[in-house]
Amino acid sequence: MGNGFLFVTPLYAALLTLWYVVLSVRVIRMRTSTKTSLGDGGNPDMLAAIRAHGNFAEYVPLALLLMVMLEQGHTSVYVLHALGVVLLVARLIHGYTLSFSYSLKRRVIGMALTFTVLAVEILLCLNLALSGHRAFFAG
Repeated sequence: MGNGFLFVTPLYAALLTLWYVVLSVRVIRMRTSTKTSLGDGGNPDMLAAIRAHGNFAEYVPLALLLMVMLEQGHTSVYVLHALGVVLLVARLIHGYTLSFSYSLKRRVIGMALTFTVLAVEILLCLNLALSGHRAFFAG
């Protein structure tokens, strides 16, 4: 990984983007079938599909950005894969539950896993930043 290329994050970015496309197509199909061009038209299923899609767009880019920083900071590939797998599972659970088959329990599990990934990434990024500052000022 010392050559500056990313190997782990692109894998999870691609898999997560594939899921994002599925969520997007779900919204498009629902809009077509309900003839709802804007908003949710008062349809709770449409609202759920829109929120599954939107919630993904709100959380995943930040999680991937933090993962890129961690990968560039030479974080263990095992840690990066663990973060990627948990994020992917979290977003699959949350998106499927909200858009296709509602269950509050599974939705909460999906969000809890997402927040866990973000919390771990935050701590690891802060550690990288503080380590860099210490090295900069020591040298």
